[in-house]
Amino acid sequence: MLKLMKYEFRKTLVTKLILLGITAAVEIGYLISLYTEAKTALTVCIVLLTLLAVGGVMMMGLGSVLTLHRDMNTKQSYMLFMTPNSCHRILGAKVLENGLSILTAGAFYFALGALDITLLFWRSNAINEIWDFVQQFIHSMNDQIRLDTAGFAAFIFSLLAGWIMTVTLAYLADVVSAALLNGKKHNGLLSFALFLVLSWLIGWLTGMTTAGIADYNLKLVVRGAVNLVLAGIMYEITAQIMERKLSV
Repeated sequence: MLKLMKYEFRKTLVTKLILLGITAAVEIGYLISLYTEAKTALTVCIVLLTLLAVGGVMMMGLGSVLTLHRDMNTKQSYMLFMTPNSCHRILGAKVLENGLSILTAGAFYFALGALDITLLFWRSNAINEIWDFVQQFIHSMNDQIRLDTAGFAAFIFSLLAGWIMTVTLAYLADVVSAALLNGKKHNGLLSFALFLVLSWLIGWLTGMTTAGIADYNLKLVVRGAVNLVLAGIMYEITAQIMERKLSV
């Protein structure tokens, strides 16, 4: 399993390095703006780092899904299934590597954000003005998010669990499509359509599960837990389909 995970990691290494390089460049800009007290540049860097934190997790998931799609629809799939590994191990390596990448990226951006906020409070003379802008930016996305430790932790947990579920769901859609139309012209379109339908169903289910919860932080935690359970179910279904329909 560890060798398979290393193999999956190498497939998406370039994407990870590009993301890290962009983040480093923006972080350097943030530190320079903070030191020189360039308010406009500092605000832009804060927004960019926030978008990178969210977009970085998305890129991790997308890269893994594209890798699986390539494995399922090219000659690489034959090489994949000829290895002495079960479909559960092959898919499990993909899920574990991607899950660890998402969690690592989340932890990295959380630590970077905590450090940057600490430096912002310590250095900037315009802290109130900048902090008000950050609050307005976050509340513009969701006015129920609480900017305290518990609220932020609940939000991050729900976000990461949601992305793990989304990636696993994309795996299922792609494997079902490959089993039905392997190598055919409209394979990718069918995968995407099935993913949209399943995403709607999952969204409806999680919405029904958390509908009666008034506390927003608790709602986020429950939603994250439900997403992780659903991710486990979809993993098992996907592995079974691979074993029965795609394994040689």
